[in-house]
Amino acid sequence: MSKFQIYPAIDLRGGKCVRLFQGDYAQETVYGDSPVDMAKKFADAGTEWIHMVDLDGAKDGVRINDGVVIEAAKLPVNIQIGGGIRTREDIEHYLSNGISRVIIGSLAIRNPELVVSFIEEFGADRIVIGIDAKDGMAATEGWIETSGQSAKDVARFFVSKGAKHFIYTDIATDGTLAGPNIKANKALVDSDEAEVIVSGGIGTLEDIKNVKAAAKESPVAGVIIGKALYENRFTLEEALSC
Repeated sequence: MSKFQIYPAIDLRGGKCVRLFQGDYAQETVYGDSPVDMAKKFADAGTEWIHMVDLDGAKDGVRINDGVVIEAAKLPVNIQIGGGIRTREDIEHYLSNGISRVIIGSLAIRNPELVVSFIEEFGADRIVIGIDAKDGMAATEGWIETSGQSAKDVARFFVSKGAKHFIYTDIATDGTLAGPNIKANKALVDSDEAEVIVSGGIGTLEDIKNVKAAAKESPVAGVIIGKALYENRFTLEEALSC
């Protein structure tokens, strides 16, 4: 198990830095016109990783804000990017332009065997399986559609194929600042070889401490923080000190 990581989040829509409430594209708040400036702020605060999501890409199924992501990757920080990644060319485009890891979500549900081939080709350390769930069921296409598969079944399949990194987002908690669904994250995978990054609901430093406590006895290995930072609930420096 690698060390516990904090992942400040930058969600991209229309070239701007935004947050959605529970994945609803109609409930958007704009927090900045320059995602690259925001990434620099996070890097200057000392984070080792930044979590970026191309919301336009996730909705439309193609890379849209990739230029911004690649520009951010020039900073002294690791970037993991999700949203609109559907093909081998998408993955190669990002990885060859300084991105550390790519997150595959909808495609992992719709074409799991193709994603397994990506893990085999690019390596398990560079492919993250993103599982977004509504009531325990995996959602796709920017959270717009719900599949007929449980999040645990999806994770179990990919663990069996060698996947090492998972992000679990409980859509009900995302953007609410009401606390993460730690129980669901702890139960997602049953393997010492896989890690789960908690996403959704972080609102206080205590939430981060609770996630880190869960990491001592489960596959939980990190936490994504978004709205709480933008709403000034605490600083990134304070989060990193946890």
